[in-house]
Amino acid sequence: MSESSIPSRPAAFSYPGHGPNARIGVAICHGFTGSPLSVLPWAEHLASQGYAVTVPLLPGHGTDWRQLARTRWNEWYRSFEAAYVDLAGRTDTCFVAGLSMGGAIALLTASRHQVAGVSVVNPGLSFYDRRVRVIGVLKYIQKTTIPIQEDQPTAAATEDGDYSRTPLSAVHELKKLFGAAIRGLTGITAPVQVFKSDTDAVVPPTSLAVLRNRLGEQLTDVVSLASSGHVATLDVDAPEIFTKSSAFFRAHARQRTSMETP
Repeated sequence: MSESSIPSRPAAFSYPGHGPNARIGVAICHGFTGSPLSVLPWAEHLASQGYAVTVPLLPGHGTDWRQLARTRWNEWYRSFEAAYVDLAGRTDTCFVAGLSMGGAIALLTASRHQVAGVSVVNPGLSFYDRRVRVIGVLKYIQKTTIPIQEDQPTAAATEDGDYSRTPLSAVHELKKLFGAAIRGLTGITAPVQVFKSDTDAVVPPTSLAVLRNRLGEQLTDVVSLASSGHVATLDVDAPEIFTKSSAFFRAHARQRTSMETP
């Protein structure tokens, strides 16, 4: 994926379905401090396969860290939920997907709605930094911190806005979102597909361990990504994500249709 192929301004994206997959929808959620640009190639690939796709821009994102500091986790969730509900109303079968924090939001949506399936890339449910345990107090002492960055990122770069600082109030909201998503995992009845980078400096392996423990047989597919970092949708393994997620959506849409047909 070349940098020049990715638009420079964050925005929401939507694609109508066409062909045999026209009535299958996929709502995709971007990550914390990111924007739809981080999952745009994924959305474009699915759209090229005929799926109806929507990628909302979450509140506080695509602008700057000061705007992010004024938003709450339930605003992020409700924004994506509304996009999913709208797409589900226009399609026969609708899936949810997400990257990083977007994975947590997709999973939370699946616990509250009858989605057809879930596909997530490096879903965030836990933190490396143990200071997050006291983030509710720490945010009043230290307002911001430097963002987590990979030492040698190989993913294509996107201009998501000014997130040169990370507000600790937003990290606290992220922690609350993760808690809500974890509590909802046992309520998910749809199949879940997970892509996990072998080397991920942002989301620890404990997030996948939580999914294995709480999802049980609903965790139908775990794909290891050997050559990508955290933003794998823009990295070396992106084509594998695109191909295998498309196959996952197609297979479970067929299975769902066959179960509904008398």
